Amino acid sequence: MRARPLVWLARAVPVAGIAAAAAVIPTVLIVATAGQRVVIAPVVHVVVVGAAGALAAAAAIALSLIAGRLNDGRAVLLGTAFAVMATMLVVHALATPGALVGRNGLMQLAGALNIPAGAAILAASALPALDGRPHHGSRSWIPLGVVAALAVAGAIALMEPGRVPPVPRPGSALAQLVFAVGAGALTLLAWRAGRTHLLTRRISDLLVTVGLVWLIVAQYGLLHYGMTDLPWWVAHGLEVASIGLIGMPAALDLRYGVASRPLVGDLRAVDLVTDEEAFLGGRVRALMLRLAANDPSTEGHTRRVAALAVQIGERLGLAERWLRLLALGGLLHDMGKLALPTDILNKPGPLSDEEYSLVRRHPGRGRELLAELGGFAPLVLRLVEGHHERLDASGYPHGRAAGDLELEVRILMVADIYDALTDDRVYRPAWPPWQAFELLDSYAGNALDRGCVEALHDVLSPASTPGMTHAEPRGAPTLPPRRPRRGLSE
Repeated sequence: MRARPLVWLARAVPVAGIAAAAAVIPTVLIVATAGQRVVIAPVVHVVVVGAAGALAAAAAIALSLIAGRLNDGRAVLLGTAFAVMATMLVVHALATPGALVGRNGLMQLAGALNIPAGAAILAASALPALDGRPHHGSRSWIPLGVVAALAVAGAIALMEPGRVPPVPRPGSALAQLVFAVGAGALTLLAWRAGRTHLLTRRISDLLVTVGLVWLIVAQYGLLHYGMTDLPWWVAHGLEVASIGLIGMPAALDLRYGVASRPLVGDLRAVDLVTDEEAFLGGRVRALMLRLAANDPSTEGHTRRVAALAVQIGERLGLAERWLRLLALGGLLHDMGKLALPTDILNKPGPLSDEEYSLVRRHPGRGRELLAELGGFAPLVLRLVEGHHERLDASGYPHGRAAGDLELEVRILMVADIYDALTDDRVYRPAWPPWQAFELLDSYAGNALDRGCVEALHDVLSPASTPGMTHAEPRGAPTLPPRRPRRGLSE
């Protein structure tokens, strides 16, 4: 227990370093321009800010509609957040005093609330209720409805903008409160994005982190300065740039799909594994690349296991939505090995008791990594954590029995064992298929689900896979003990 604060600190420091580095440029710009006054024609504010907001709103609506068609609640919220910020930015521009209307408080109100409102919606995308499973309905119209409501409210307010009080006034207590709320939500999002970047090393994740930090600084400038202050204009530029930094990577990820996108057309579940970037999202692709750089053998193993698992699932009649989550769980089931030393993963001889104890922790570490990233369905986390459990409670890490193991978990454990046995390992050569099946059959109905083992037989039968045979050759080697030193699936 004493080590937990140190672990948390070790995780927090790198993210804090990224955030601090990202905050340098915008902070320097705000500080360097503080106290400087500027007079810019109101029409410039209307044209520049209004055009940026209109383009961002159109892109956000398109993003949301695509997400709605995919029935992905988190992606819909993502698009809605950008649509809200962009629409309020347009209202803010149109309310510029001296351009289309006179002195009013609408410009201050819309400009002060657009970032906190968008940040709150973005933060809500992490709610457990949005578990990544597809939901049918009219979600695709949510962003359109929100934007339409804001547009109508803005139009009504623009008819008599003088009636809108100029709140919160720059630097007031209310402005401080609004800043605290928005900055809190953005900090949470930046933390998640920073952790993702540290794990995936994707430039897009770094850009999102930078954009979120810039939004915090931009919000400060907009809430603490007025239109005649140069930092206020600097903050506007940071705001528009931030929306681009956050929105473009998100749009690219959505283009390739997200975890809850339903299967369509003639797409088979195994295609999710062969092209995970297009169908399971860029984040999964980045995780697989990270695993390949750390241990190419494990990365190849996870791909084969995922392909076998979804084929078994198809054979057992799983619905497409569960096949998709099974594909995700199969691809990510060994992510916990990123936390293991490579000398243990590549050790050619037997493992010591201490080394084997470390290996047995990788299912739990994998779940922790994915849970920290967020956005993965609960079933995916259970697949990652439970792929070494056994029906007779002889597995690890928790020794759960049959009643606690879902069918998808039972499928994954069978696929994992078969591929581990038939793959060359540094500590033993690959077993022939007949030998692996003999071991699986001996455990069927006890440690392993008999139906899953039989389905694997069907999937890899000669009729299904040309050239495949389970016939026992002459002089076949004797089977090793049922509980080899590295475990049944090691």
